[in-house]
Amino acid sequence: MRIELINTGAELLVGRVLNTHQQWLCRQLADLGREVSRQVCVPDDALQIRDALRESLARSELVIITGGLGPTSDDLTRDVVAQVLRRKLVRHPATLSRIRHFFAARHRPMPAGVQVQAMIPEGAMVLVNCNGTAPGLALQTIAGKQCLILLPGPPRELRPLFLKSVVPLLRRKFPLTSPFLCHTFKTTGLGESIVEEKIAPALQPLVRNGLQLAYCARVGEVDVRLAAHGEKAASLLAQGIRRVRRLLGPVIFGTGDDSLESVLIRLLIARQKTLAVAESCTGGFLAHRLTNVPGSSAVFLGGVVAYSNQVKQDLLGVSAETLRRHGAVSEPVARAMAEGARRLLRADCALAVTGLAGPGGGTPDKPAGTAFIALSQNKGTAVLLQHSPVDRETFKFAVSQRALDLLRQALPPPLPRPGVKSKKNSKKSLLLA
Repeated sequence: MRIELINTGAELLVGRVLNTHQQWLCRQLADLGREVSRQVCVPDDALQIRDALRESLARSELVIITGGLGPTSDDLTRDVVAQVLRRKLVRHPATLSRIRHFFAARHRPMPAGVQVQAMIPEGAMVLVNCNGTAPGLALQTIAGKQCLILLPGPPRELRPLFLKSVVPLLRRKFPLTSPFLCHTFKTTGLGESIVEEKIAPALQPLVRNGLQLAYCARVGEVDVRLAAHGEKAASLLAQGIRRVRRLLGPVIFGTGDDSLESVLIRLLIARQKTLAVAESCTGGFLAHRLTNVPGSSAVFLGGVVAYSNQVKQDLLGVSAETLRRHGAVSEPVARAMAEGARRLLRADCALAVTGLAGPGGGTPDKPAGTAFIALSQNKGTAVLLQHSPVDRETFKFAVSQRALDLLRQALPPPLPRPGVKSKKNSKKSLLLA
């Protein structure tokens, strides 16, 4: 099956907006066992959208178009699709009603122009958009051989709509001819090449038998994706999962779409531990990541952004003598910050970070990119040194990633669920889990 993706929007081509649709949609489709054959991006120009659409329909069974479904003059996708497929645009009463309700629920006046979003190509299936006013649409060509999916441009609208409506549609219309399974490990603490060195030799026999192995590296993380098609898919994937778990062990922090912060919050909740943070070089980014996780208020008490030395002294109790002798970026200061945050907020554990984000301000002993990360618990305080000579934004993420993982690895794994027995009775455990 050939799939093509067309992203529309002049803002994508002039660099004002990052095109995340290509990465996200390709990932979702790949995890369904479907790989995108081609992706193009075109501006808000009727002729270019038309040409791209005709080219894609000529060689693909499924074409997905993003953007151009809004109410403004540069939203042309709806009209171009109707023209290419030779369909009339007709008013869809249920969509118009939802648009009116959208504005009424927010106590906002409804501009007359937004009603154009209720005009759909004749015969199209409406995919309800619960996060905006422009619906998604699904159409078949006249011959019925191609399927065309139209999705709104904003990611917060596109993604839930795709998962809720498009995925079930694709499974019904394009069922896989053979089994497909995939599994993604999320790892942190090792570079991509080291991860490959650790697991690739042991997985080679499985790869020769059809297991697909891929890596995806980003700041502070490496994803390991295993996939398999056919009758041997379950066996190949199970063997691959066991080998990766055995070889990578504690550097695996999650699977699928897990984030390190969400995994850490789950661990803290399971262990009934509270957390506080003290931040200098990350400027509140640690707290930002933690509070992005739903339910974090159960365990995250708060934090102190102690960017200046005076705040380190006044709020966290770091002594002036310690700052004078060792400097703000040092092991003793990181230790005192963590212990001060735990004491101040009465938390079970506290993380502290202090460092030189750069690009200036470094010394031969402490170059830009130096950071000290401390973890304080009842049993004591541990401090580690990290070097991340990168730009400031990347530095903040890398330091926060190492801090979160320091705590993750210090926490005991979650207790077994009730009814799940030890590994000695693993066969019975699988039945009870």
